[in-house]
Amino acid sequence: MKKVSIFLASGFEEVEALTPVDLLRRAGAQVTIVSIGEERTVKGSHEIPVTADAVFDEMDFADQDLFILPGGQPGTNNLKACGKLRELLADANEKGKLLAAICAAPTVFGDMGLLKGKKATCYPGCEDGLTGAEYRTERVVTDGTITTSRGVGTAIPFGLSLIEQLFGKEKSEEIRESIIYGH
Repeated sequence: MKKVSIFLASGFEEVEALTPVDLLRRAGAQVTIVSIGEERTVKGSHEIPVTADAVFDEMDFADQDLFILPGGQPGTNNLKACGKLRELLADANEKGKLLAAICAAPTVFGDMGLLKGKKATCYPGCEDGLTGAEYRTERVVTDGTITTSRGVGTAIPFGLSLIEQLFGKEKSEEIRESIIYGH
C-alpha cells in the first residue's frame, strides 16, 4: 500500500489539494489529509472548509511514500512558516522520499534549498521563489524525487503524474481514462 500525506494550511487552494487526493485514492493510495494547525477543519482560500483526516502532531510519517503541498494564499505562506513541516520535508528529502508541490507551494521547496540544480515550475509570478532551480513552463515537472506543477488548471496532470510515480504508467493511464481526461 502506497501512503501519501497532503498538508493543509489555512488559505490552501481547494482544487489543488482535493484533486490529487481524489485521483490518488482512485488509484489505491492511502492518502491522509493532514492539517498543519491544531484543528482538523481547515478553510481554503475560497472559504471552503475541509475536514482533515488528522492533525500534524497525531501523525507518524515514517512509512509515508509521498508528501504533497497544495498552493494558494495565504496557504503557501502558512506552510512555509511551519517549522515542523519544514523539518519533516527536509528529512523526507534526505531519505529520497517523493515530494510534490503545486502553484505557489514549490516556493516552500525553493525557500528550503531543495530545488538547487533541479528543474521546477510554479504559478506564474512565483518564479523568484524557486531559489536555485532551472525554471520550466511545462504543466508538471519532475526532477529526481521532486515534482512541481503550475496551478488549478494543472491539478489533474499533477495528480496523474504522482500516480505514475507511485503505481506506474498503466495505472495512471487507467485513471486518466476513467475520468475522461484528455478525450
